[in-house]
Amino acid sequence: MSDPASPSTPVVETIIRPNTAWFTIDWRGLYAYRDLLRQLVLRDFTAKYKQTILGPTWFFVNPLITTLTFTLVFNKVIGVPTEGVPPMLFYLGGLLGWSYFASVLGATSNSLAGSAGLFSKVYFPRLIPPLALTLSNLIALTIQLTTFLAFYAQARWGTAVPTVAAPGLRWLAFPGLIVHMALLALGTGLLLSSFTAKYRDLHHIQGFIVQLWMYASPVIYPLSRVPEKWQWVAHLNPMTAIVEASRRILLGVGTIDPAQYLQSLAISLLIFFVGLFAYQRAARTFVDTV
Repeated sequence: MSDPASPSTPVVETIIRPNTAWFTIDWRGLYAYRDLLRQLVLRDFTAKYKQTILGPTWFFVNPLITTLTFTLVFNKVIGVPTEGVPPMLFYLGGLLGWSYFASVLGATSNSLAGSAGLFSKVYFPRLIPPLALTLSNLIALTIQLTTFLAFYAQARWGTAVPTVAAPGLRWLAFPGLIVHMALLALGTGLLLSSFTAKYRDLHHIQGFIVQLWMYASPVIYPLSRVPEKWQWVAHLNPMTAIVEASRRILLGVGTIDPAQYLQSLAISLLIFFVGLFAYQRAARTFVDTV
């Protein structure tokens, strides 16, 4: 029997190296850690309003307060038209998509810096935290959709003369629009996260960027109010087609055509892949430099 410590016994070395290719996505790792993803989704959703008096009711209250503010300021005071739709429904329809986009963007833009302590203790695919934030905000979107449907039902069937178009097959396109919003928000958030990991100043102007983006999107005004000569500029913003398509699907109003929507989709996919690869690249060495 040979001595394991004798010089003649071959020594087997196992070298573990991280995958440094930032163009590679660890799909197997994402699947293997699916339980962690599920737990983070539940944690992100419950932690947002934990130890609050109203709890998940804030998912109803926040959009209602914002909608009332927009109705009073922009419709009643300034006189911004709402294309024949009741102002509350017009703004709820626009905010339904925008709120999800802004929530995902704000949450995922701090994915690296906010998870530094967790990343430094245990390995798991670095894409799991931003994915969990994107999925957890879908729960909030579903709750807000019920608020919209309540106002829609009242405007459609609660009055003698309906003030909104009847629901139809076009509503089946709304889940696809949600995926579009998620890709754009996640891609932008990942791109900002990769920059914020190195330049923390961006974290302080993030809210300003989101606010400017909202005013550049037809959330508080219809796209038809934008002068014809500036329409092409408005459509360079991918959220323009998303907000208009949301109102077109849910309310039957909105200025949108297939070419404009495909342009928005192409820009969104470009931002998503650029953000994904920038995040992958930053995540390789982030823990060593934080």
